[in-house]
Amino acid sequence: MAEHLLEVKDLSTHFFTHAGVVKAVNGVSFTLDHKETLGIVGESGSGKTVAALSLMRLVPDPPGKVVEGSLMLGTRDLRTLSDEEMRQVRGNDIAMIFQDPMTSLNPVVKVGKQIAEAITLHQDKSKGEAWKMAADLLERVGIPDAEKRVNQYPFEFSGGMRQRVMIAMAISCNPDVLIADEPTTALDVTIQAQIIDVMQEMQERYESGVILITHDLGVVAEIADKVMVMYGGRTVEYGGIDEIFYNSHHPYTWGLLGSLPRLDEVEKTRLTPIKGQPPDLIALAAGCPFAARCNYVRAECRDNWPALEIVGPEHGVDCWIPHDERLELRAGLPRFREHVA
Repeated sequence: MAEHLLEVKDLSTHFFTHAGVVKAVNGVSFTLDHKETLGIVGESGSGKTVAALSLMRLVPDPPGKVVEGSLMLGTRDLRTLSDEEMRQVRGNDIAMIFQDPMTSLNPVVKVGKQIAEAITLHQDKSKGEAWKMAADLLERVGIPDAEKRVNQYPFEFSGGMRQRVMIAMAISCNPDVLIADEPTTALDVTIQAQIIDVMQEMQERYESGVILITHDLGVVAEIADKVMVMYGGRTVEYGGIDEIFYNSHHPYTWGLLGSLPRLDEVEKTRLTPIKGQPPDLIALAAGCPFAARCNYVRAECRDNWPALEIVGPEHGVDCWIPHDERLELRAGLPRFREHVA
């Protein structure tokens, strides 16, 4: 038996363009178990969505290609499966809630048919049985009058309702791994909370492992078990939720948390933005991609990529700053003082 539900090792996905090779994902590794939620955070362009599409084997080729790494779903390496074998896996064993439900749903096909399609493909169900299951799924994700709504088109649903339809499609075959790519983006906070509740309920029901891609650190803090911080196509820090939020070690993680407003502060403090711009993934330097924006950069940061340093149980960081010095630097940041052990 496999040690983990999902194990990704040294994943690298590049896009070969006329301007050069875009190293969108460059050596990313992580694991996921049943009933576990992994939050992937980072700025736009850090490689979060491309990593997820690589797992689904949905990177457009050309120009994209997974050039290195293993994608172990149980005992199967997804990279070695044929296209037909992958079609049986996709939607059945591993499913994805895409970022924009309006563009992900077919506007001229009834939502019931779109949900039923995956059911008839992966399960031994008739068209009528699949249609009834589609209505049951809509009801399960909180859409009222599901028997009627199953015959409607995506444009007849609100943004939050369309997102629920996407969740219903993703869970229609009880997948082992559910990837949610910014499932609460552009939704108001009330609908965001409802979507999160639906996802957690589905995860508990089917014991799925969930990969949550988001910019919202508040959502990550609420539902994730562990967090992977990505920057420039690389993993810069990886650890449990408490380690990342209360004992983080990488300057980029400090920058993300420092730009987040907090309700528990007694004294008012200014949010600190991260200076500069994300790196050009065509012309990545040999060293740390965050070096140009880091307040604590040193010579070795620009010349070589740092080796992974284990700083705690399942907590690793890629940074040239020595461990003790990182603790001192972090202790000197006003917004983190109370969290440093």
